[in-house]
Amino acid sequence: MGLAGTAVGGTAVFIKATAAAGTGIPVLPVVAAVLLLLGVAFAGWSVSPVRRRTHPEPGARPATDLPDVGAAALDHAAVDADGFEHTIAALCARDGCTPVEVVGGAGDLGADVIATTPDGLRVVVQCKHYAEDNRVGSQDVQRFGGTCFAVHDADVAIVVTTSSFTAPALEYAAACGIVCVDAEALAAWTRPGARPPWESPAARSDGSTAVVRARR
Repeated sequence: MGLAGTAVGGTAVFIKATAAAGTGIPVLPVVAAVLLLLGVAFAGWSVSPVRRRTHPEPGARPATDLPDVGAAALDHAAVDADGFEHTIAALCARDGCTPVEVVGGAGDLGADVIATTPDGLRVVVQCKHYAEDNRVGSQDVQRFGGTCFAVHDADVAIVVTTSSFTAPALEYAAACGIVCVDAEALAAWTRPGARPPWESPAARSDGSTAVVRARR
């Protein structure tokens, strides 16, 4: 519309200037050429494959296949590191999250599972499938802390492990607002009817080691 307005305005100025100067330039053919060019431009715009974006209806969620939430899918003790990510995704889906995506892999920048809770919180999870004697250290949590909020825009950031966390790791998590879920907490989460980490009483900003960052 801006282009059309500019063209029409320019044509009007041209007609007035030509009439005032008496140059003898054939005005009608020039105007016809301008109108023809405008028509071609609008026709091309109307059939162009690049169209204006449409926004989804308020409250609409993108279509996605939710993970299986059967007993086998929730058994984190029976899977390897890759399967562990899918187990955590299944737990999120069981607790009402949709969509739920397993995004771990090369270039994931610390995010293994991304989910949206029933009340709209964006949950970003890093999964650490470690042996019992291999504790999650401060460096592990720091790397996740550098991306979970700034890059992945998490409302709730969670590190979940099959082992435990070192004291410095818990201190860093508390300072940054990252929820730490160790093997014991994971076992509790797996039980039917358990409260998910983003709703846990431990996820408070009162100095506890697992803290949910307040939603921005």
